Amino acid sequence: MITGGTKGIGRAVALRLARDGFTLILNYAHDDAQAGEALTTVQKLSPQSIVVKADVTDESGVKRLLQQASVSGPISLWVNNVGDFLVKPFLEITLKEWEEVLDSNLTSAFLCCKTVVPHMRAHRGGQIINIGMMHTEILRAVPNTVPYTIAKAGLLILTKSLAKSEGRYGIRVNAVNPGFIETGAYSIDERVEDMVPLGRTGQLAEVAAAVSFLASEEASYITGAILNVHGGAYL
Repeated sequence: MITGGTKGIGRAVALRLARDGFTLILNYAHDDAQAGEALTTVQKLSPQSIVVKADVTDESGVKRLLQQASVSGPISLWVNNVGDFLVKPFLEITLKEWEEVLDSNLTSAFLCCKTVVPHMRAHRGGQIINIGMMHTEILRAVPNTVPYTIAKAGLLILTKSLAKSEGRYGIRVNAVNPGFIETGAYSIDERVEDMVPLGRTGQLAEVAAAVSFLASEEASYITGAILNVHGGAYL
């Protein structure tokens, strides 16, 4: 299962996991045409993959999503990828914008984990991978992305807390923290190359590769890990 799996990072993760042999459930909430096009592409690699339309900020939507997704068998991997991004000065942020950013980035992950963890316990294990934001494991000032950064910091607490409580049930929980990634969804400041030791922005496929590793048997003894994919930014 990949929430927000029909565009951006989610779609790149879907394509990589399809190549790895996973049968995928791609979740989306709005754009039917985009979802159809993404599914067509993924099914060339993984013919049994499907898309499910559901709002993962709504508890009933998440429950319905799991029900539809598990028809053909238990869910072994859940990627919490969905999340709105907002760049805006703090004093200009409205309460509605605050709530929308926290709901999409943090509440959605809480609801998904709360729903899928009992399912994974019942089937003796599984994996959860959360898509975060670089360096949210440390305190760093980011004045124009306050609600987004707060949500992603909370996501890491959720990641580590679940890793500690669910390991006994065979459930691994990790996070991948992208840095300046070329997604096409927003512009990246040209000065980023001066802030990144590797001298460039990252590619979607590089984030997907990190998810692929954590989802593989090679990472079978890794849980509670935060894997930064940021080219060394802000070190």
